[in-house]
Amino acid sequence: MPVVALLIASNIMMTIAWYWHLKGGMGKPLLLVILISWGIALFEYCLAVPANRIGYASGWSGAQLKIVQEAITLIVFAGFMILVLHEPVGWRHLGAFACIMAAVALLFSGR
Repeated sequence: MPVVALLIASNIMMTIAWYWHLKGGMGKPLLLVILISWGIALFEYCLAVPANRIGYASGWSGAQLKIVQEAITLIVFAGFMILVLHEPVGWRHLGAFACIMAAVALLFSGR
């Protein structure tokens, strides 16, 4: 589905834009980090805006688009957290993720 693929790609870009500097970029000036992040986020917007327009035109509600985006964000960030930041995933992470997945199921139930 193009909506989900675009949202995944946009979330990868946004995660990079927000968190790339935490590993290896902490010594860079904050203004430079902000400008680089804005440049990355521009490409993220070029993916997220069409994803939401396509989804809405296909019958998804705004709430459905948002909750799917949040679920994708958690999946993408979990991978980034493990692979780039080398932080462990604990039971609280898994519990929070399960709650978000339950919210996705609730919004799409009866559809």
